[in-house]
Amino acid sequence: MIDKRMPWRIAIVGPESCGKSTLAAALAQRWQQQGQRVAVVAEYARDYYAHRPYQPTPQHILAIARGQLAAEQAALAAGADILLCDTTVLTCRIWAEVAFGQAEPALLALNRPQDYTLTLLAAADLPWQPDPLRSHPEARDWLLGLYRQALDDAAVDYRLVSGHGDARLAAAWQALCDAGLALPVF
Repeated sequence: MIDKRMPWRIAIVGPESCGKSTLAAALAQRWQQQGQRVAVVAEYARDYYAHRPYQPTPQHILAIARGQLAAEQAALAAGADILLCDTTVLTCRIWAEVAFGQAEPALLALNRPQDYTLTLLAAADLPWQPDPLRSHPEARDWLLGLYRQALDDAAVDYRLVSGHGDARLAAAWQALCDAGLALPVF
């Protein structure tokens, strides 16, 4: 059951290079055109590694998870009615499990996928785009399976979003409409 009281926290998760940032920006623009107060909560890992070498450790991943949650809280405190979260602590959890074989208990305690009004799971059907923080170009389908399993295990309402360009945006918007969180666009 989706709680339709605002503010809404919409999670956008999925494997690397699957268009999460692009989708968050496009959804924000559409809601803003409808007069909604929207904040896009960027992927905190990019800020974290902007001024240090990209050499992840379990402690770094925990710090990134905390930073991601702090950015969400700051957006809420600033008065946003809708948060579009370009990744969540779930990504940190999966990252830790893939890189180190497990997630630390403190990280697991921060992972609360049920706190989001709806989760959009971005399919790995877009072309791979190289990036210094990406490292699994051949494992995106496997990673997508890890996300599905984690969301299923948490009994989280999520919608798979696929397609290219406007078709991907339309699929995401339709998922939000189906959940009662957006108005159809004609």
